Amino acid sequence: MSSSICENGSGSKPVKKNAILVDGVPLNGPILDSKAGERFVEEAFPIIMEEAIRKATDVNEKVCEWQPPEELKQCLDLDLREGGEAPQQILKRCKDVIKYSVKTGHPRFFNQLYAGMDHYSLVARFITEAINPSVYTFEVSPTFVMIEEVILKKMIECVGWEEGGDGIFSPGGSVSNMYAVNLARYKNCPNIKDEGLSGMPRLVMFTSEECHYSIGKAAAFLGIGTKNVYVVPADERGKMIPEELEKQVQRAVKEGAVPFIVCATAGTTVLGAFDPLEKIADICQKHGLWFHVDASWGGGALMSNKHRHLLNGIQRADSVAWNPHKMLMAGLQCCAFLVKDKTGIFEKCHSSQASYLFQQDKFYDVRYDTGDKSIQCSRRADAFKFWLMWKAVGTRGLEDRVNRALALARYLAEEIKKKEGFRLILEPEYANVCFWYIPPSLRNMPDGPEFWKKLHQVAPVIKERMMKKGSMMVGYQPHRDKVNFFRQIIISPQVSREDMDFVLQEIEALGKDL
Repeated sequence: MSSSICENGSGSKPVKKNAILVDGVPLNGPILDSKAGERFVEEAFPIIMEEAIRKATDVNEKVCEWQPPEELKQCLDLDLREGGEAPQQILKRCKDVIKYSVKTGHPRFFNQLYAGMDHYSLVARFITEAINPSVYTFEVSPTFVMIEEVILKKMIECVGWEEGGDGIFSPGGSVSNMYAVNLARYKNCPNIKDEGLSGMPRLVMFTSEECHYSIGKAAAFLGIGTKNVYVVPADERGKMIPEELEKQVQRAVKEGAVPFIVCATAGTTVLGAFDPLEKIADICQKHGLWFHVDASWGGGALMSNKHRHLLNGIQRADSVAWNPHKMLMAGLQCCAFLVKDKTGIFEKCHSSQASYLFQQDKFYDVRYDTGDKSIQCSRRADAFKFWLMWKAVGTRGLEDRVNRALALARYLAEEIKKKEGFRLILEPEYANVCFWYIPPSLRNMPDGPEFWKKLHQVAPVIKERMMKKGSMMVGYQPHRDKVNFFRQIIISPQVSREDMDFVLQEIEALGKDL
């Protein structure tokens, strides 16, 4: 008879017990070999250090090792089988996944509204992945509940709510925007939580034509309907026009609808525009509307004394979405949703009082069981990576990052204006630099329909070439009445002035024959 070892009640000498059989399964000790698992982790860490950290942030390495989807499937051997593979084979799988992944920490990754690698935040992610916490009760996540409380309080101070507020970390800016719509609706129609949509009036929300697409998705998901999202025109710089907002609100009232929320944007996705928050706040105050600011991208400017003026008026908002994983590099994902309300609107709107989690007779202060504020149950400890990074570099360090990123954006814009074949679309207000590259074959052509048709085809070809070469990644898109143009996003402190020069040189080299 085989035997297993377990500890006795006093935690002293192990006691051997005979194995037993339950439902045909022998219970004779753990089946997981922890020592072998620890050896695997020890062998994996040098690979992570070399391939995913050192090489992935080395300007002399490729940003990506491009493979088309079908070829990539073969490179990775994605099929799952009955039997497991040997540890060395699994380590090779790890290397392959890193090899064929885009290196978003690379100094020449300019493709998205996140980039770079903060090593303190990275270590925080290692820790939370190892501990595997869920931030819903103090009982199971004491340190991370406390850390989230502190970091939310600090972010609320940055917004400018002198009397405080409340907040929660969410799984993305899109979810934060959905939170805003849901809370605004609840405040307007508190019976909706119990009675549902059937007895509700037709609710109308307002946002700019430059808003993030998650605003429309929130309306669809929450049953408001995308047709009840009234889109307000933006000016040539991408800012919501307050006078047009006023017209849309009056239109909704005349139609017999109930306006309930305005969603402004501080840092639009493409142009990096900041809506005029003070004027929008005036309109919201006049009509009694919830004022939400989606500062997922632009919120980082609140850390800079030089640039926080971009968000003047945000202190008048009822709610704010702010993603530290973007400009501040806290690592995906790290997204805060903040509200000015201190009367417990999160709990009123979302609480279900699950008795197996939120018992009121626990032996500690149950106010720290914050999970019932959330629409989620399990929730990651995303605040920790922002907290650890902030601890390491300080407020001044975060401010320096923002200031430097925007200075590099200004440098690039000035270089574009000086360089033949490049045309700046508008002066950057933030870290978005938008421009066309015009190849020699089009430079003497007048700006007519044929010119724009041909220019529209240039950026996609250059993007394909840079991806296959692996030299850098810069995004492109058409926008409103403009044909495809490049949108360069500058974030990482690892980016140098030489990298800005390289971008223009590389685009020219890749596209001069077009």
